[in-house]
This record gives sequence, C-alpha cells and structure tokens, in this order.
Amino acid sequence: MYDLEERLKSLPDKPGVYIMKDKSDEIIYVGKAINLKKRVSQYFNNSKNHSLKVMNMVKNISDFEYIIVNNEVEALILESNLIKKNRPKYNIILRDDKQYPYIKVTVNEKYPRILKTRKIDKDGGKYFGPYPSAYSVNEAIKVFHDIFPIRDCKLNLDKLPENFRPCLNYHIGRCKGPCIGMADENEYNQMIEQVIRFLSRKDNAIIEKLELDMKNASENLNFELASIYRDRIQALSVLIEKQNMSNPDLIEEDIIAIARGIEEILAQVFFVREGKIIGREHYILEDNLSTERPEIIASFIKQFYSGANFIPKEIIVEEEISDQILIEEYLSSLKGGKVKITVPKRGEKYELLDMAKRNAIDMLDKYGDKFLRKHRENLKALEELQYILNLDEAPSRIEAYDISNINGVGNVGSMVVFENGEAKKTDYRRFRIKTVSYQDDYKSMEEVLKRRFLRGMEINKDENKTNSFSIFPDIIMVDGGKGHVNMAESLLRELGINITVCGLVKDNFHKTRGIIYKNREIHLDKDSLAYKLIYRIQDEAHRFAISYHRSLRSKDMFQSELDNIELIGDKRKISLMKYFGSISRIKNASVEELKNVPGMTQKAAENLYNHFNKEEKQ
Repeated sequence: MYDLEERLKSLPDKPGVYIMKDKSDEIIYVGKAINLKKRVSQYFNNSKNHSLKVMNMVKNISDFEYIIVNNEVEALILESNLIKKNRPKYNIILRDDKQYPYIKVTVNEKYPRILKTRKIDKDGGKYFGPYPSAYSVNEAIKVFHDIFPIRDCKLNLDKLPENFRPCLNYHIGRCKGPCIGMADENEYNQMIEQVIRFLSRKDNAIIEKLELDMKNASENLNFELASIYRDRIQALSVLIEKQNMSNPDLIEEDIIAIARGIEEILAQVFFVREGKIIGREHYILEDNLSTERPEIIASFIKQFYSGANFIPKEIIVEEEISDQILIEEYLSSLKGGKVKITVPKRGEKYELLDMAKRNAIDMLDKYGDKFLRKHRENLKALEELQYILNLDEAPSRIEAYDISNINGVGNVGSMVVFENGEAKKTDYRRFRIKTVSYQDDYKSMEEVLKRRFLRGMEINKDENKTNSFSIFPDIIMVDGGKGHVNMAESLLRELGINITVCGLVKDNFHKTRGIIYKNREIHLDKDSLAYKLIYRIQDEAHRFAISYHRSLRSKDMFQSELDNIELIGDKRKISLMKYFGSISRIKNASVEELKNVPGMTQKAAENLYNHFNKEEKQ
C-alpha cells in the first residue's frame, strides 16, 4: 500500500466510514468508526489478535478511503447504504436486505396515524428517519400514544358500518374516537402537528414535558415512574440526533464541492439516490491559471454530465455559477426533465454540502500530491500509448471489452471505460449474451460491440439525448488476439465507424503480455507507464466480467438447455460442462458416463438422461 504508515498517521480522529479496496480497486469491506484513526489502524496492528477472516482481508487490502461524518448515527447509516450498494466480499450481507426503520405519519388520511415502516412509498405520507434503533422507534411511538390520544387502528373511516362500536382504546381514553365522530378534527390535527414538529427537530416540547414529569415523580419519591419517564426521554433522544446520511425528502441529488491546492483542484461528488447517500467520487483537475471558483464548478458540471447515464433532478453547489440558467436548460434537455442547480444557505442541504466540502479539503490536504502525481503519470502513460500506436494525439477515452463464461454456460460481456487514464465506473456496462448459447468468444464479442455501437448511433440521431453510449472512444481494447481485433475492425467498418482497435494478449500465467495492433504483436517494457495502464485496464475488464458472471450464477440466471432439470443446479451444470465440454456430448452420454461427473448422483444422472432421451422413449 502507498505510504501506509504516513496515511495511517494522517487519518482524522473523527467519526466516519472507511472503505477497503483490493488491487483491482474493488471495494472488499466497508466499516464505520467513532474514531477513524484508531479503528483503521487496528487492522494493521496486533495481527495475532485478528480473526482468520480479518487476517485474510488485510492481506488483500491494497488501498483505503474514508468519509468524514458528524456522528456515529450518520456513520452507521452511510455504512449500511454503502454495503447494500457495493456488497463487499468481507461484509456480512443480509439476504432480505432489511432497511433501517422510519416513522411514518399518515397525513394523507383524515385522522392521521403514527406508524413504523421500513419502506418509503409515494403515498403523500410524511416520513422521518431512518433511525439506527428499531427499539427506540417502537418506544417512541408508544410515548406518542401515551401522551396523545391518537388512533392506531387500520380502519377506513369512510367505510364504517352503521352502529359501529369503538374499541377499548376509546373507552380507556387512549383514543378520541374518530371512528364514531367524537374527535374534533382541528384538535386532533394539532396533536399530530406537535409530533411532526418534534420529529422535524423544530420543537422540543415533548421531551421538556417528560423531563418535568420525571422531576415531579422523583421529588414525590416515585422512582419507578421516574425511571419510565427517563427511558422514554432516552428513546426520543435517539430520534432527534442529527443525521444527513439518509433523508426521505432528498430523492435524487448530487452534491458537488471543490477544494483547491497550489496546482490542482479536487472535485468531490456525493450521490443521493432515493433519499440515500449511496457513494461518492473524486476528480482531480489541473489549474495553472488560477481560474475563479464559479467558472471551475460550471466547467466541471458541463464535462461531468455531458455523457452521464443519469442526471439527478437537483445539483447542489457551493456558489452561484456562470451561465447557471443556460446550464440548467442544457442539463434538462439531456435528462428529459427539469434539472435545478441549487446553492443552499442553511438547512440539511447546506449541511450535506458542508460535509462534502470537509471531505474534499481533507482528501486534498492529505493525498493531493499523490492524486496529482498519479494524474500526471496517467497522462504520460497515454502519451506513451499514442507513440506506440502512432496516433495523431493521446487518447482520452478508452473502452475495453471482455467475455466470461464457463464452457459455454452463462455467456456475459463487460465494457469498462477509462478517461484520462482513470476508471470511469459510472460508464461501465454489462451484457447478457443473447445470440450465443455455446462457447464462442468471437461471436459473443461481436454481439457486445454491435449492441454497444448501434445503441450509440441511435442515441446520437437525437440531438436532445445523450449518455455514455453516445460518446465514442478513441481506442477500443478487446481481450484477445488477431482474430478478435480483425472481427472488431470489420464490424466497425460495416457500421461506418472509424475507431482504433487493439487486442490485449496474455501470457501462460494469464498476465498481460502485449498489444495486438495492425496484425502484429507489440511487446511493452513492463516498467513503462503505458504497460502498467494497459495491465490495469485489462485486469479491470476481466474482473468486471467475472463479477457479473458470478452474480448471475448466484441468482440462478444461467440460460441453457440444462435449465429446469430436477437435481441439476448451477454447480452440476458447471461440472457437466467442464467434464463434457459441450451440450451435445452431454445429450449423447449414458447414465454411467453422467455418473462419472464430479458431484453427480445416480438419481441426478438418470433425470438428466431421461430429459434428453424422452422423445426416443416415447
């Protein structure tokens, strides 16, 4: 790892989330910490006290990042969001993907209720949370019902029969009885408004009342009652601890903050989707002209979103930018819906922006030199590649493609994108191969390239549309030799597209050996920046294809003639294909031959044999 000791020393003594990555830049673990410096340092100290799982993880850590937050609650929620999005190898992933609870106030109903929920619906209700403690949510709702006679039934008050009788809660004074017309609507709504104001952190009257009740109970030596009030206060206090990591009112937003060094600028982008911060990216810009901040932000927005696959409804920035109205109109035309650029002065959006800003400053302060050095090395590598391939200018955008399968089962393709030498993961794409059900990397690669560029040509016909497919690369890199390159070049000529194509070939140890270009193999110095860049690109394309293939296998999404045969699951499909090499050989095999496949039982072999020979038996 790069300057590990120095990086550990420079970690802040603040709460946050840390993100461990392997050599392929893949996230392998996400964790939270009250103190980032202490927690992250523990992984690299006292290794004899670590569990086997942690020891294995630490061996695979090649780099780490962190995000500073305000408190442990924020860290907890951001950690959860990142785990659900990235599903890291060493994290425990809940199969049911259980959400943190929210409190819902059903203001869309005539006499609203207060409920716990783990799902946000667009039903007109008010949602508060998420909260890290389901117990606190349950207790808080009990407190609200103890203080206010609010209904908790599921009755549809507009469809009650005549002579309807109220439940016990009405008779013991825990409900005003809206079901029988006994509740004053204005008085009822005032109680609901008090709860909403408390949950919105605009009014602390409920806790103040409980504190007064606790004090009176204690003075009267009723300590049991005082302890009940104390527990209620603690439960409610959890609800009002400030958190910016997830907010049901923030549907889709990007938060952009910049930090400026001597020669470089770091732009930090936080992505909020469905009210949750799901991740962040940072970008290094060189600035030798001391450009004004509004111009930097405007330039970054135009470049970042010009080919983006997704543009949010709102982009939050630090200050007013030049040509803001014009840029909003431009982004709205790309999105096909209204896009707003906002400069918040207070409130939760301002706090989110402040958090992004603090993280940008911290990252630039600690790693700015490293980022700038890496940025310049990438540009130098692209210049070397320009010289090797005899191009007119250094390539800016490179797309690399790879195919993954297990002897013809589950053919998938991957497209990874590198811009200015850095992976642009927002533009990555995966392909389920539709036309090839057997092992044929040429045909599979041809399908992927054809679908990608036909889609790009279709989008480019509409001036109001754009996404990552609409931007064509300067170089296409395919995993393979002369045959793959010639196939790709032939397809592009057929489509009338002129793009440089080269192949990436591997040695006997599955490591990058060289480039195939214009029907000859070019060997590169393994210490050169160009080789290191190509190695990273090929490794990333392969990793991305393999990860997709594995995800399909885990979801039982193979599509082959071996599907839907009793006792023939994914593991046996793979074993069969490895053993026989093709579907046709499996079809012609006897029961005895099928039994020889590792993992096959007599019953499974008979089921498989009968499946393919049922027509002959009839």
